[in-house]
Amino acid sequence: MKKIYGGPGTVCGLLLRIGQCASAAASIGVMVSATLFYNRTAFCYLIASMALQLLWSFGLACLDVYALRGKKDLQNPVLVSLFVVGDWVTAMLSLAAACSSAGVVVLYARDLKYCDVSGQFSCLRYEIAVALSFVTWIQVAVSSHVTFWILASV
Repeated sequence: MKKIYGGPGTVCGLLLRIGQCASAAASIGVMVSATLFYNRTAFCYLIASMALQLLWSFGLACLDVYALRGKKDLQNPVLVSLFVVGDWVTAMLSLAAACSSAGVVVLYARDLKYCDVSGQFSCLRYEIAVALSFVTWIQVAVSSHVTFWILASV
């Protein structure tokens, strides 16, 4: 089996997982610091989805560190199929949460003019948190694509 950049147990894969953790944590942090985020179900779903993504990516980053330090090969069919399923599930949840939260932000900012009345700072935070969730999703999509092709090559 060929080693693909970004796959499990590689330095690129570890960097990709660390990027996923960082952007998911930043999205959670920015959203939690916004005022009244808990009144919107889509924003709570975004936080739950990003928390799941953070835990999944952190676990796989720790597994990558273990594999790199011990020079272990993580690219066997059973492990890679687990990575594929986990990455695809978290990628779909992240995309759904990012899109629903983006829809709420657009509704409040442009359609209802809610940000003009209540202050633009919290709406800016909502927008930043949603943008970070899309960054997280892009990174998860890349890693799920890579692990899918690794599984296909087995």
